[in-house]
Amino acid sequence: MSTAETQATPTPPADPRADEAPMIEAEHLSKFYGIFAATRDVSFKVYKGEVVAFLGPNGAGKSTTMKILTGYLSASEGRARIAGFDMATERLAGSQCLGYLPETGPLYPDMTPFSLLDFFAEARGLGKRTKLDRIEKVVDLCSLSSVIYKPISKLSKGFRQRVGMAQALLHEPEVLILDEPTSGLDPNQIRGVRQTMRRLGQEKTILLSTHILQEVQAMANRVILINEGRKVYDGLLSEMDPHQRGLDHVFAELTGHDPETGTRLKEDYDE
Repeated sequence: MSTAETQATPTPPADPRADEAPMIEAEHLSKFYGIFAATRDVSFKVYKGEVVAFLGPNGAGKSTTMKILTGYLSASEGRARIAGFDMATERLAGSQCLGYLPETGPLYPDMTPFSLLDFFAEARGLGKRTKLDRIEKVVDLCSLSSVIYKPISKLSKGFRQRVGMAQALLHEPEVLILDEPTSGLDPNQIRGVRQTMRRLGQEKTILLSTHILQEVQAMANRVILINEGRKVYDGLLSEMDPHQRGLDHVFAELTGHDPETGTRLKEDYDE
C-alpha cells in the first residue's frame, strides 16, 4: 500500500468508554420455548449514568430480555451481567446492585405500602435506622404519603405502580431496570416519573422499556430497538432521525410496521 493510500485511510474514532466496565451487559442472549425464539442473539452494553430506552412493539421480546438480565429467567444461550456479576451464577450479588420494576409489580394486596416496603427492606438486610430513612425517602420520591397505610388492594393502578417503583428504589441500587414504568399513570404522574428518571439518571444506570415513542424523547437519549426478538437498532436518539423525519416513521422502517403504528401509539398515549 502506498503512502498516499495509507494517509487516505481514515482512522476509526476511539470508543470513549472502551476501558469502562458496563453496568448492564447482554451478551448474545437468546431464549427459546421449543421452536419459538422469544429473543435471539441480543447484545448490548449500558454504562453508568446512561438512561437507555428499550423500545419495541408489544411482543417484541423486551420483557423476556429484561427478565433474563435480572436473573428471573435463565437464558437458553448467552450471558447477562449486572455491575459485572453474572446473573446466572452470581444472582444474589448482582441483585444487591439492582432495582427491578417488572411489568406486573411484586405487590401483596393485603399489605399496605408501608408494610410492604418494611418487608422488602428487612429482606434486603437494611438496619432499622437505615430502613426507616429509606422508606421515608422513597415514599416522598414516589408521592405515596396519602396512601401509605391503605391496603394495596384498594389502590388504583397508578398508585400500585408507584408502590412498585418505591420498592425498586428502596435499597439505593446502582442499576435500575424498569418495564413500562409509566403504565397506568395519569399525565401528572407521568411527568413526575420523567422528572425522577432524569434526576436518577445523573448518578445511576437505567434501562427502561416502553412501546410509546414519546417516552423515549422525554427520558432517554439512547435507544435500543428490538423487534420479533432481535435487536434492530442501538444508538443515540439524535442519530435515529438524521433527515428530520418523524420518529414514528423511523420506528416503522426498522420494525416493518406501517407508519400508522406510531400514530396509534401516540394517540393512545395522548389519551
